[in-house]
Amino acid sequence: MSNAEIGLIGLGTMGAALALNIADNGFDIAVWNRTSTVTKDFHANAGELADKITPTETLEELVAAIAEPRAIILMVPAGQPVDDQIAALRPLLGENDLIIDAGNANFHDTNRRAEEAGDLPFLGIGVSGGEEGARFGPSIMGGGKREYWDRVAHILTAISAKHEDTACATWMGEGGAGHFVKAVHNGIEYADMQMIAEVYGIMRDGLGMDNAAISDTFAKWDKGPLKSYLIEISGKVAGAIDPKTGAPMLDIIVDAAGQKGTGRWTVIEAQLLAAPIPAIEAAVVARNLSSQLEARAAGEDLFGTAPRQLPHDALSLDTLEQALMAGKILCYAQGFDMITKASEEFGWALPLPAIAQVWREGCIIRSDMLDDMSTALAEDENRNLMFAPTFADKLKSNHDALRQVVAQGALHGIALPALSSGLTYFDAMRTARGTANMIQGQRDFFGAHGFARTDGGSGHHGPWGNN
Repeated sequence: MSNAEIGLIGLGTMGAALALNIADNGFDIAVWNRTSTVTKDFHANAGELADKITPTETLEELVAAIAEPRAIILMVPAGQPVDDQIAALRPLLGENDLIIDAGNANFHDTNRRAEEAGDLPFLGIGVSGGEEGARFGPSIMGGGKREYWDRVAHILTAISAKHEDTACATWMGEGGAGHFVKAVHNGIEYADMQMIAEVYGIMRDGLGMDNAAISDTFAKWDKGPLKSYLIEISGKVAGAIDPKTGAPMLDIIVDAAGQKGTGRWTVIEAQLLAAPIPAIEAAVVARNLSSQLEARAAGEDLFGTAPRQLPHDALSLDTLEQALMAGKILCYAQGFDMITKASEEFGWALPLPAIAQVWREGCIIRSDMLDDMSTALAEDENRNLMFAPTFADKLKSNHDALRQVVAQGALHGIALPALSSGLTYFDAMRTARGTANMIQGQRDFFGAHGFARTDGGSGHHGPWGNN
């Protein structure tokens, strides 16, 4: 019976959660996994949703179970596995059947796959929110031809997170636009997480606070202007107890952060776009540094432990909260500025206000602040977010706190790469005349590259030959 409204391939953590979400929202779904026992176990454990799920043992059986024109979601690892799955699936499909790559694909791969598909329907969608989001409502960023998005929009919006009854799912643009927006989301996520970790380090090492007090502080902040998913879970992580040892869970976790590559993709693409995202770059560098455990230990033995304990009255918790607020605004401003530059470069016309709205629920960086960001971007999409009146006022009120925190970190050997980079970005963006004139002079001196003069014209050269 071809009665399933949609199909799904790949029943790993995210795929299984997404399939259950689709079924939970009333849609019949056919599923297939390369390992048949995984498919059988998934169906057997689906409970009351099992009637909405058709398990299949072959690709041919999967295709036959879906009503035409078919739509099939791929939830397989990014890279070659996606290409292999498309190659295996496409000969079994009709010319109107739609393949949807919902994994963490590099947007360049999605562009290529869309081009290779030609007139055959293909979508690449970014899905954010982790396992819980996939199960109960993720943020969804669609890419591909609008007509293909419209074919499945009723399903994707139904299963997405909702913010005041508005679906956190929308079409972003052609080709890999959806996966590009997802990559920038992840870049912002890296910076947001890194800044929170840096503030945690100040509380732990600089202020000598225990994990319970740190947990309480994050919980308090989550009731104020910093209210967000990441602040919420940071409080819960700080307060958790290891069931094996009875020690605080954070004290048991190895200080080495993992990554799946999307943040790195964001940084690489930012360089190609000439889009300055220093806080995000610093966060990626910090994760890379965190993995060098032996080198860091050797450095501590060689140079000694920094005097991390701050003077009693050096920083207050209110100052830390204000600094984190400023840092958060700056990393989001950098991310949205990068999206603007991508729109210009790739001709996508990425909808910045809609992107902020899609991120309000379901995704990892969801926060109350995104409502104001959406409003500010709707007023002027081409304006850097830090110049919007709402956020300019917040930065005017909070940047001194960020400066104090970064200064105390530098004086007492507490590494604050993302917060420091955010502050440097802020200072550079409020300096009308910087120091790049010296660089231009140097470039002209050794390479005759020329420079523009303040009194007009470009392509000028200096009198270096006379010196």
